[in-house]
Amino acid sequence: MPSVTSSSVQQARQALGRRLRELRMDAGLTARELARLATWHESKCSRLENGHTHPSDADIRTYTALCAAQDQTADLIATARGIEGAYVQWRRMERAGPRRVQQSVAPLFERTRRFRVYQSWVIPGLLQSAAYTRAVLNTVAQLRDVPNDIDDAVAARMDRQQVLYAGDHRFAILVEEWVPRTVIGSDETMAGALGHLISVASLPSVSLGVIPLGTPRGAGWPVESFTLYDDAQVNVELVSAHLTVTQPGEIAEYARAFAELSAIAVYGAEARSLITGAIDAIG
Repeated sequence: MPSVTSSSVQQARQALGRRLRELRMDAGLTARELARLATWHESKCSRLENGHTHPSDADIRTYTALCAAQDQTADLIATARGIEGAYVQWRRMERAGPRRVQQSVAPLFERTRRFRVYQSWVIPGLLQSAAYTRAVLNTVAQLRDVPNDIDDAVAARMDRQQVLYAGDHRFAILVEEWVPRTVIGSDETMAGALGHLISVASLPSVSLGVIPLGTPRGAGWPVESFTLYDDAQVNVELVSAHLTVTQPGEIAEYARAFAELSAIAVYGAEARSLITGAIDAIG
């Protein structure tokens, strides 16, 4: 998996290293001086600051103490811990089959009250029909050579959708207009999925926005699909991995992106018109 473990994780390590370097420079210390004060090998600072070695909690506490920046200790430790756990290969997640993936998020869905979902690829899972889910998961199984327990996975996703009808959950969902115009499965499957989308979008707990094709883009430009779970976590869908974001600053960035995308979407009758237009275009 070259794109995630060897690239994205390394970039995150390098970004953390730059933050450590800035602390050291602000404190007026050279890398050799800091290593001497910490009783480290003189090359350790360089390895940490260039992302070649991942810092332990103790390393970060030493850095911040020697640089008189203890106020940043907790945030840096959280960042370091998050880097190694943030990127999970889809293949590893799906090794036991798609059903396990669907079931694994149930506790997260149950405890979340405010869902903010942006999808630039497919109809969001919470709003999918069973046939559409089957078509999506069949494609995933073929592309990634995972165990083919599609029937169980579809049933698990349909069970998960009960969160739409129970409790005090609220769902703000955005899709690009090309999502309902991209045929997944057969024409019949897609038409049924769009009819289901219109029906579910009428629920009191659901707000569905559609970003029309040709909308002038300022800050709200298309990005990777993501879901905000309250203000506690963001899940991001990548081609080769699943990214979990828990850093408050990064969560805030996704919240801003969602707000910017929300501002250029249409809702209500205008959104339904775009979806019915996609239905009319099928076949």
